[in-house]
Amino acid sequence: MAGDKITGTLAFTVFTAVLSSFQFGYDIGVINAPQQVIISHYRHALGVPLDDRKATDDYVFNTTDALPISLHPGTPTPVPWPEEETVTSTGLITMLWSLSVSTFAVGGMIASFFGGWLGDKLGRIKALFAANSLSLVGALLMGCAKLGPSHILIIAGRSISGLYCGLISGLVPMYIGEIAPTSLRGALGTLHQLAIVTGILISQIIGLDFILGNQDLWHILLGLSAVPALLQSLLLIFCPESPRYLYIKLEEEVKAKKSLKRLRGSNDVTKDMNEMKKEKEEASSEQKVSVIQLFTNPSYRQPMIVALMLHMAQQFSGINAIFYYSTSIFQTAGLSQPVYATIGVGAINMVFTALSVFLVEKAGRRSLFLIGMSGMFFCAIFMSVGLVLLDKFAWMSYVSMSAIFLFVSFFEIGPGPIPWFMVAEFFSQGPRPTALALAAFSNWACNFIIALCFQYIADFCGPYVFFLFAGVVLAFTLFTFFKVPETKGKSFEEIAAEFRKKSGSAQRSKAHVEMEFLRATGTV
Repeated sequence: MAGDKITGTLAFTVFTAVLSSFQFGYDIGVINAPQQVIISHYRHALGVPLDDRKATDDYVFNTTDALPISLHPGTPTPVPWPEEETVTSTGLITMLWSLSVSTFAVGGMIASFFGGWLGDKLGRIKALFAANSLSLVGALLMGCAKLGPSHILIIAGRSISGLYCGLISGLVPMYIGEIAPTSLRGALGTLHQLAIVTGILISQIIGLDFILGNQDLWHILLGLSAVPALLQSLLLIFCPESPRYLYIKLEEEVKAKKSLKRLRGSNDVTKDMNEMKKEKEEASSEQKVSVIQLFTNPSYRQPMIVALMLHMAQQFSGINAIFYYSTSIFQTAGLSQPVYATIGVGAINMVFTALSVFLVEKAGRRSLFLIGMSGMFFCAIFMSVGLVLLDKFAWMSYVSMSAIFLFVSFFEIGPGPIPWFMVAEFFSQGPRPTALALAAFSNWACNFIIALCFQYIADFCGPYVFFLFAGVVLAFTLFTFFKVPETKGKSFEEIAAEFRKKSGSAQRSKAHVEMEFLRATGTV
């Protein structure tokens, strides 16, 4: 098949698109390494007394603000603070820190709704351009955090970066799904997740204290995400627009053919054109679908619920908890440098995501998702057992550690990458942007809920917390087994037929009547 090989243009275009995903990963991971440095900077900016004198001495410079701390080398004692005031200020710092982390998810939640809309309004390429402007503003604010009120600049920068990441979490999978040949759709779709985990890993490495995660350079670490944004803006000029967008949205057949010929590297693009013609006919018969219609119309309801469940499974599986907990688990296991073990987890994360790129077209999406979830179920149990029995047997720490590494590998084989592009495969052109936006929103919302609640759940359950996650994973595994169809190598029409089979054929006629009804009302 001439049309299904990876051509230079296709590789270049996908690489350019996933630079966005790389920034997304970088922004997720970058805030963790310099946590203590940034907190001490917040304390300084707000004039909260520091626990240790050394950090104060790093900051001896002229300041016009009347700080409650005397910063002159001649007076070594800070002005004493009343007890309760110190407690309040510490609470304030904690709140500002958690805001710095979580406003990112709030920005993501808000913007994820507009990714598909922006892609339809401006075209996929211009939409990525527009998104990059947000990325640059966010990076600029964080890069200048040392010059002004650092807490305000960082929180503003993080929320703007969050807006950017929310936009691209819908845009990138959509664009890649539309330019990829059917037989490569899965493998190329997985690259979005691969770029995210690469971004996380790079930010962990650059964030080591002897590279950029220190008092002098942390603001550069935060502002570095401007580099991929600038690079992508340059490369986007040479990328072809999505042929599906040109043909189905703009009805520009000639341009769509030209774009396809560049992407496929051959003059014979009839197979792709025919598939798009079929889709266009479908799209013209289905109007733009609203969020409410996705849940009320029976032919969309089933795939939509499945799409949301896949994303919830990804976030509630406890993977964020692992990343969050890993350093302390490694510490308990007696590692002198837990930060390197955490980077090890990041590296494993990357290797297994790369592996799933190759597996996803061989083994099928559904089976990989199920394998990943089942593996995670057992790992979560072993992890909890290891943590509970840690005091009794020292070697149990190695059980927990191995379980962490295995849990992450199972996650990246299935539940990590697959929900993102599977949702794009569930829907044809009409409902796809709305469905992708909704799925991305649910992913961000779950991410935010976990970020807010995990601390409390962990304090409440202690080492038993992963039993809770094991239960959740088991529930999602069963749901996947009974409700999720295989989408590998199928056209969008065949996938729709699979869903009808799974939800029972009785609804078919009802959906047909409903479509007729919608059409009738749409013409009024």
